[in-house]
Amino acid sequence: MAIDERERNDTTELLVLAYRAADGLAFKYGYTDLSSQIITAMRLAASQVDQPFLAAAVAYVRTEMFFAVRDLETAHRSLVRAIDRIPATRSTVDSEAARGSLAMRAAVVSARAGKAEEAGDHLAEAYRAAEHTPEGVYLGTAFGPASVRIHEVAVAQELGDSPTAVQRGTGWHPPRELPAERRSHFYIDLAPAQLEVGRPDDAFASLQLAKSVAPLHSREHPRVKAALRSLLRGQRTVSDELATFAAWADVS
Repeated sequence: MAIDERERNDTTELLVLAYRAADGLAFKYGYTDLSSQIITAMRLAASQVDQPFLAAAVAYVRTEMFFAVRDLETAHRSLVRAIDRIPATRSTVDSEAARGSLAMRAAVVSARAGKAEEAGDHLAEAYRAAEHTPEGVYLGTAFGPASVRIHEVAVAQELGDSPTAVQRGTGWHPPRELPAERRSHFYIDLAPAQLEVGRPDDAFASLQLAKSVAPLHSREHPRVKAALRSLLRGQRTVSDELATFAAWADVS
């Protein structure tokens, strides 16, 4: 590869990752129109270079646009197409991370659409990819065995299978090497399932863990707020600890 081409690829990768960071803030705080514009800029930048793994990273993030408009069918089709475009000539850590990350996200999309078998197939694909991939962050996306397990809990929660979510989540904690937001998602997804199976104390403990790991992310997450409302409604006498937590999350 010529030096100029390498520099162009490196610069484009940095630009896409910068866009991704900006999109993370825009999407998290509900600026979906701005998020859509940023993702469009990401796609345009990635299309200027021949980097299939970068294109896969953009496809992963682009799912947010379809979540926002509840177009799960297009989201799933887009992810599957992105998986098919990953070069299959030889397996590398980067290719497995790209394929596995997209499969994780496709599993969540399928689960949200109520397609349990399809979600299970995608999870199995993600686990196969994780067998050859050390836990790490690849082009902005955390992937590896622990990340897939976190998504397994999320998939069960999306399917309304609270017993499975609790079974897969009990007694296990995401490793500290994972990004804080990914770790907090595990507890945020686990808490509603624990509420559903009648374990409110465990649910509150999960919310507290989420807060300790990623406070700003947890404070703004709608699932945290919903779980807190359920906890407040379900107790005759609200403890000072729960009341303080609810006030911190602006929940009454």
